[in-house]
Amino acid sequence: MSIGSTFLDSAISRLISYKDLAEKTFLQLAPEDFDYLPNESSNSIALIIQHMSGNMLSRWTNFLTEDGEKPWRDRDGEFEAHEYTREQLLEQWEKGWACFINALQELREDDLLKTIYIRKEGLTALDAITRQIAHYSYHVGQIVFIGKLLKDADWKTLSIPKADSNRLTSK
Repeated sequence: MSIGSTFLDSAISRLISYKDLAEKTFLQLAPEDFDYLPNESSNSIALIIQHMSGNMLSRWTNFLTEDGEKPWRDRDGEFEAHEYTREQLLEQWEKGWACFINALQELREDDLLKTIYIRKEGLTALDAITRQIAHYSYHVGQIVFIGKLLKDADWKTLSIPKADSNRLTSK
């Protein structure tokens, strides 16, 4: 197995794990929780979903051949509240992720060093992928944080519970 294919497999696996963290958060929330704003300068989970989906569709549609900032994208609109149902938000979520993961799965090792463009800035496909991994994990962290904030004592942890680290390593 080559470094390039190992990187792509690792990136896809890691990204799917971030997607899973957000979805496990969604399962703990009531429909109205998606619109909760911690404060006026923050985004709700609904806005984060809209933004991530819009970003994924723009960046990963024709990834190797078109600028990642598509003329049809309405980035500012991604941060405006809409009356979307939970189901509509989750459809957006799935559409964005499917576009992204499918684009990654279609890449070959020799594509990683090709120059692609985002807002007319040239970067290697490899750099674009790592950039998006950081971007999407950042937003997934926000989703999880808002979920924890809302659920408080009813939050079901998505990782090792506090004070349980020793129990897992002492076996």
